[in-house]
Amino acid sequence: MKLNLPEVGYLRLSQILNIIPISKSAWWEECRSGLYPKPVKLGPRTTAWRVEDIRDLMERINKESLYE
Repeated sequence: MKLNLPEVGYLRLSQILNIIPISKSAWWEECRSGLYPKPVKLGPRTTAWRVEDIRDLMERINKESLYE
């Protein structure tokens, strides 16, 4: 599956959850535990994640699923 992610920039949580099928609460728990990337505050009520970090996470998930 080819994803049309920008080379650089930020993704909001709703965009990430369209790519990685996980609940919001599970996503935030994994971020707190350090398994998923830390968010970046873009404003007082705006949180996002670097595209590069999400790409790395997706690669790691794909590698782990190959060995299961």
